[in-house]
Amino acid sequence: MKLATIKVEGHEIAAIVNGEKAVSIKSIKEEEGKDWDIDLFSILQKNQLEDINNWYTEGGEDRFHQSPHILVKDLSFAPLYRTPGKIWGVGMNYMEKAIELSGKPPEEDPVIFMKPDTSLIGTEEMIKLPLKFGQVTAEAELGVIIGQTCKDVPVEDAANVVAGFTTTMDMTAKDIHAKNPRFLQRSKSFDTFFSFGPYFLTVDEFPTIKDVSVETVLNGKVHHRNVVANMMFQPWWIVSFFSQIMTLHPGDVIMTGTPGSVIIREGDIVECRIPGFKPLQNSVGNG
Repeated sequence: MKLATIKVEGHEIAAIVNGEKAVSIKSIKEEEGKDWDIDLFSILQKNQLEDINNWYTEGGEDRFHQSPHILVKDLSFAPLYRTPGKIWGVGMNYMEKAIELSGKPPEEDPVIFMKPDTSLIGTEEMIKLPLKFGQVTAEAELGVIIGQTCKDVPVEDAANVVAGFTTTMDMTAKDIHAKNPRFLQRSKSFDTFFSFGPYFLTVDEFPTIKDVSVETVLNGKVHHRNVVANMMFQPWWIVSFFSQIMTLHPGDVIMTGTPGSVIIREGDIVECRIPGFKPLQNSVGNG
């Protein structure tokens, strides 16, 4: 099942997307008499996603096509939600990227960092460059969205606590990080330095997650591309790793690493492209 958050009459509500059509959860709820919330974060928090997905796969998809719909081309998308409990990132998760940044293969454990929710934007929203801090880079990444409260999850069980996946972009004030690697957290924490959405796909849409490709695109040109199979730390391993550090909650987001970064400047358009998702696209301006 594919979901998005759309803007309708000043509200940001969840919708199911199928092909070129979208139907809001609000409309489905009213037609079907379901006791569902209508925003994606609440749906995740209240463990309603499985019920919605079961409805969809057990006949709801047929009724979806008979419901009043909106064409995707006419939609205005919002971030999937605005205030996730945690936003985590994994750095240097592809060998090429690790060597590019450090000149050597990665350590035994991954490099990790957090993003504040004040850094969060959605597709079509502007990345604002903090000009006094020099160059900024953008990186396309596959994002994991947690679906269950969990702790100390074995790798083999990690898929059971994940709600699904999304497209994400991670921005970094490159000069700050280059000055001292210990400044990594500061370099990644500026407003508008994390973008995610517009689509969310449930785990069952990815029977072979290792085959998924991720592209960092600048001004229509693919600059970096790689597949999940080439990650040094695979998504299920990453979820397990984080769960051994802290309790994870529904709606927490984990970026899994990038195939490569691009320097962005005012006027650029940067994208994360992953098959099955609508491209996550952001313009670049001055802060």
